[in-house]
Amino acid sequence: MTQKEQDKRILELEELLIQNGIIEKPQELIPTYSFSKIGESKLQELFDIRLEFDKSRFNTWFNYNYQIPKDDIDFLSALLDKFSSVIYRFKEESLKVLFISQILNRVDFFSLEHRYTGLYDEPLIYKTDEFILNGETDFTFAKGVAKCEKPYFFIQEFKQEKGYSEPEYQLLAELISAVELNSQTIMKGAYIKGTIWRFVILERLDRHKYRYFVSINFDSTKLDDLKIIYKNLIFIKNEVLDREF
Repeated sequence: MTQKEQDKRILELEELLIQNGIIEKPQELIPTYSFSKIGESKLQELFDIRLEFDKSRFNTWFNYNYQIPKDDIDFLSALLDKFSSVIYRFKEESLKVLFISQILNRVDFFSLEHRYTGLYDEPLIYKTDEFILNGETDFTFAKGVAKCEKPYFFIQEFKQEKGYSEPEYQLLAELISAVELNSQTIMKGAYIKGTIWRFVILERLDRHKYRYFVSINFDSTKLDDLKIIYKNLIFIKNEVLDREF
């Protein structure tokens, strides 16, 4: 037997032992995919995931009976007066710090009493025997004060890096990871491309089998749309409060 044949035989035996759970697959042989760089084709390769077009799935969320206080409307209006003409020119960090974080802070995803918070750049990793998904989430509303103990909601911002402009699939990878890690069946999120927000609902049907729903566009430079965005975020916070506390 030649050396090449011996090496091939060893690899075949190792694969057989791994498949039967006798030995663990070496970490370096498990492919790793970053949230920030994953696209549609890779997501479809890893998971059985299907986009559904039933917009009524958002009815409970978007028809939430909540009257935005006048002070909050004045705040949103002033924010637009200041930034609406230049939002589309902002790079990612400027968009986050000057505009998006102002809205999230107004919603107030933080409570020491209930131990929940909104976290930026929070690490998340989902490991299987076949692959690893990991990275840092742009924004996570989660149980926990200083770190994520249980995620409730994700926001994925548009990445300006050339070649990596698929925030919908980046968000879905995060939602899938959270659903599997926390043994949940539904996870909500949103992704932002410049001034446009879209909301997403992911439903787990079986292990690595999902369906998801994507909302219509909401233009954050328009006050009426921005008020809807704000109300949708308030719904998420209150839904978690009603369910968890």
